[in-house]
Amino acid sequence: MKILHTADWHLGKRLDRFSRMEEQILVMEEIIGIADEEHADLILVAGDLFDNFNPGVEAVELFYKTLKRLSLNGKRPVIAISGNHDSPSLINAPDPLARECGIILIGHPKAEIAPFSTEYFKVSNSKAGFIELKIEGIDFPVRILHTPFANEIRLKEYFGENKEEEINKVLSETWKNLADQFCDDSGVNLLTAHLYMNKRGAEILEEPEGEKPIKIGNADLIFSDSIPVQIQYTALGHLHGFQNIGTKEKPVIYSSSPLCYSFSEAGQTKYVSIIDAEPAKEVTYEKKALKKGRTLVRKIFSSVEDTVQWLGENPNTFVELTLESETFLTADERRLIYQSHNGIVHLIPKVRNRELAEEQSHEINLNQDIDLLFKDYFKSKNGGQEANEELMNLFNEILNA
Repeated sequence: MKILHTADWHLGKRLDRFSRMEEQILVMEEIIGIADEEHADLILVAGDLFDNFNPGVEAVELFYKTLKRLSLNGKRPVIAISGNHDSPSLINAPDPLARECGIILIGHPKAEIAPFSTEYFKVSNSKAGFIELKIEGIDFPVRILHTPFANEIRLKEYFGENKEEEINKVLSETWKNLADQFCDDSGVNLLTAHLYMNKRGAEILEEPEGEKPIKIGNADLIFSDSIPVQIQYTALGHLHGFQNIGTKEKPVIYSSSPLCYSFSEAGQTKYVSIIDAEPAKEVTYEKKALKKGRTLVRKIFSSVEDTVQWLGENPNTFVELTLESETFLTADERRLIYQSHNGIVHLIPKVRNRELAEEQSHEINLNQDIDLLFKDYFKSKNGGQEANEELMNLFNEILNA
């Protein structure tokens, strides 16, 4: 059988003032196309379906339309779990209707899915944290251990008060008990989770910039040796770069987000994972590159002319610009830069002589009018550069507010 693994959609996410909805529509279409081209038998979406607990109407509409098309209108099972950005209750809320379309939404770590069947597949067995599927045309069962993200309160509720000491032990025991009970060699055995997981002894992996952290020190760090030996493939969500923290024989995969969502991800290629699996054999997987969406770029320039030229040559990007110069940018220079490109997220002026200026002593009369005081302060911090009219208007606007 073939399985498509994706995660961290973050539908509704913005990049500063920029909406990413148009790009998300395109990349969801791309994922649907890959699932169809690869003739995937099962779809796993490993959490962070939305970017926040109360997603907008557009994000919710895109989510359900995408899942419905991934499910081929009920012919192909889709299993989606909640992540740390998702509201578990929101994910569970439409579940009865979703199941009619072959979609299984799992919001809570100990959720138990009542057995049900559609025309094309059935949930033949289930327990808290586990489901078994029988899919039309596949002559063996598919077993899935599922662990959506659980916050501090829910972890204590599900796993006891000593979460810091016990979480690895409890997850390991929970997964092992389920695997020992249900996961023999007669079926394909999978685990899907939204967790911060790493290989024991390996370098600590960085969480994405701007991502809600779920690792506080090492208290919430789950180790991959907690995964039961019966599990052939582990589908993870949370980290936004594609990586295998398991082995070639038993992959433990972060499939990546479908788009670059922060400048710490600039230059990354995004993927979905396509898995070939059968009972009692090692799985193989292939990462399929996603090509939709604007590129995120960090650039440093030393002249306005070079900046404007590069911006004109690279229109389909989001840019974080650092402009190094001897003096502070004028209003006209700023205007020229912003008019050259519609995707400038940050413009960071870096005045080269600022450090020298800060070392010099400045006498400022603290009893003068606040406008003059601000002008003196600005001049002292920017190498003698005068505050321009635009800046003073902004200062007064803030002052009067």
